[in-house]
Amino acid sequence: MSTTTPDMGILRQPKTVLFGPGKRHQIPRIVRPLAEHLLVTTDARMATTPEFIEIIDAIKATGVDVSIYAEAEPDLPREDIVQVIERFGHTQVDAILGIGGGSCMDLAKVVSIVLANGGDVRDYYGEFLVPGPGVPVITVPTTGGTGAEVTCISVVFDTEKGMKVGVASPFLEAHTAVIDPELTLTCPPGLTAATGADALSHLVEAFTGRVKNPSVDDLDTKLYAGKNRLTDVFSRNGLTLLNTSLEAVAANPSDLEARADTMFAAYSAGMSINTAGTAGAHAIQGSVGNLTHTPHGFGISALLPYVMRFNLPERVAEFAEIGRLLGVADASAPLLDQAHAGIQRIEALLAAIGAPLDVKSLGLSPDDFDFVADQAMLATRLIANNPRALTKEAVVAILERSYAGDRSWWEV
Repeated sequence: MSTTTPDMGILRQPKTVLFGPGKRHQIPRIVRPLAEHLLVTTDARMATTPEFIEIIDAIKATGVDVSIYAEAEPDLPREDIVQVIERFGHTQVDAILGIGGGSCMDLAKVVSIVLANGGDVRDYYGEFLVPGPGVPVITVPTTGGTGAEVTCISVVFDTEKGMKVGVASPFLEAHTAVIDPELTLTCPPGLTAATGADALSHLVEAFTGRVKNPSVDDLDTKLYAGKNRLTDVFSRNGLTLLNTSLEAVAANPSDLEARADTMFAAYSAGMSINTAGTAGAHAIQGSVGNLTHTPHGFGISALLPYVMRFNLPERVAEFAEIGRLLGVADASAPLLDQAHAGIQRIEALLAAIGAPLDVKSLGLSPDDFDFVADQAMLATRLIANNPRALTKEAVVAILERSYAGDRSWWEV
């Protein structure tokens, strides 16, 4: 089978996806058949908003008992999971509603499988290690970026290990995702930028990732099946939407149409990475974020220009198509020129939303480059998705270019 063209397609997705302004009002009717006792995971800011209070009151009005954990933290520390299990593990939880950013939804998904299967979340680090389904999860994103509402992976920061690890299993897939763009209207500009950059990177890395065309055994043991025909459909859709919506949201945060397009693009990105996976930029970002205490999306945006340039020799046709999708490439021009235009447009979109384009601005020191590269090599699930072999030396070279803001081209 071809190693450059996808021969197959695969998607994993929630049972139901409900999208559109005001669709949060459907949540009580979704919850009622599933639960007598609902656990809600969210963060302290979201828990005080009128929209959240309205949703919880409406659920309670249907006769459902509701318990709330409103202490979710960014980057989902393992301690949050342990605390939720200690607090609610001895009560009957019929369903979980994860509402907020990616960490709130990832928390709901991973608590679901620990509650149902027992043990510690560490027992499930890796791929296909969850033995059975969890309790039903309803995901409700309030940012336009992570795609966690539709992915079957939760990323956990294990403080003792000093790194992010993934729990990846089809059993983490949400029962229902409710995507209401109105919930993002109060999203702070910095968070809008960071999550927008994350969504853009998901689309780029899924569309330009490695083609694996997996065997029957691979599909039964590995979550990331590689870039494929079905993920490409979502990647193209998301890239086209973000090409206009990101700049529009940056110019006018109250633009509901732009917010809706951004959330639709983030959902499309989630659908893409759910089986194609992310790649080099995500492999490197984990320790960068840990060292600099910067948002995930900003770490990604500071790396993506240089990872794209590194990968370009293996993905000229894909980056050229991105150039055409984004309306900046002349289809009659040489493919390499089209690819350059596509990469430069991605960078322009990152700049337009105020995302950083170099790791120096994040506060990363050159003294840390070797450590970051060593940590990146441990992210084998992501390294395997990168279209060009990513060695420790290559990671250091990417970091050096990012630190210097050197956006010249690697040789093709």
